[in-house]
Amino acid sequence: MNSLHVRKGDEVMVISGRDKGKKGKVLEVSPKEGKIIVEDRNIVTKHVKPKKQGQLGGIVKAEGALYACKVMPVCPKCDKPTRVGKEIKKDKKVRICKKCGAEL
Repeated sequence: MNSLHVRKGDEVMVISGRDKGKKGKVLEVSPKEGKIIVEDRNIVTKHVKPKKQGQLGGIVKAEGALYACKVMPVCPKCDKPTRVGKEIKKDKKVRICKKCGAEL
């Protein structure tokens, strides 16, 4: 089983590519492929064909998938991109910020 350092709902910052330095919320995670979809980042244009009669086709803008290694989670306490550490608190494994120690 593959696991990623980001989860659905996390606030992340893109660290490489054309959206470098921009923040967004993780909408979808695909651990098997190692990819994620971030809200309003990596916008691609798709040519959509109408499926039913009366439905419109055309060019649609949508979020494309990014490799998870190209993003870093943003700590809610210190508001900086950080690496993720793991700690056991009250018999439960939690993710922590490597910079300030806050729980992610």
